[in-house]
Amino acid sequence: MVARVLEAYVGEYASGKSENAINRGCQLARSGRRVRLVDLDLVEPFYTLRPLKRRLEREGLEVLAWETSELVGLGETAIPLKKEMTNALAFAGDVIIDLGYGVDGRKLLNLVRGCYPTDQEGPRLRLLMVVNATRPLTSSVSLIVAYIQEFGAVDGLINNTHLGAETTVELIQEGAELVTEAAYRVGLPVVATSALRPYARRIGAYDRMGNPVRPLDRYMEDAFW
Repeated sequence: MVARVLEAYVGEYASGKSENAINRGCQLARSGRRVRLVDLDLVEPFYTLRPLKRRLEREGLEVLAWETSELVGLGETAIPLKKEMTNALAFAGDVIIDLGYGVDGRKLLNLVRGCYPTDQEGPRLRLLMVVNATRPLTSSVSLIVAYIQEFGAVDGLINNTHLGAETTVELIQEGAELVTEAAYRVGLPVVATSALRPYARRIGAYDRMGNPVRPLDRYMEDAFW
């Protein structure tokens, strides 16, 4: 039996966690797997996966995201967690979670049933931290380490260093160096370097630190409403 994939993507604001979560879900769906994508970002609820729902469903994903009407008039602290989201892992296929950034986002996992199974043999949700080394809180090795320590235990790091239109292959590679060194210091693996497809093609299958490269397609530019 093929093991289920259960992953939550976390990271600082504008790290690219949502883009990575979406692309991971689409990649799994294209391989013929059943995939549920869950929007648990209550920190930035108006930057939601809802506008992408139809597009992602056409790509084979089941999407749990907020409806526009459910957010109107709600402040950040007043947003409830939908019942469907608390049961997000009650799904026979793979589950990919886009989790609100920071420690407050992590606390939401306490409300999702099955995130911390008591059965040691059962599948466990893996937390993957997406790091953009151009962001203020993760712009050096020491800051990345401090950010991980503040956030709490994660299972791996993803280098997603970018700077919008000013992104270069060299910038991505420099990010890979910082993220790899930080990962070494805290005893974590680097799961991948992710980059938009044109950059990924130029880098190749592995970055210069030996981390596998994940090509990204752009989705989140259509996510504002």
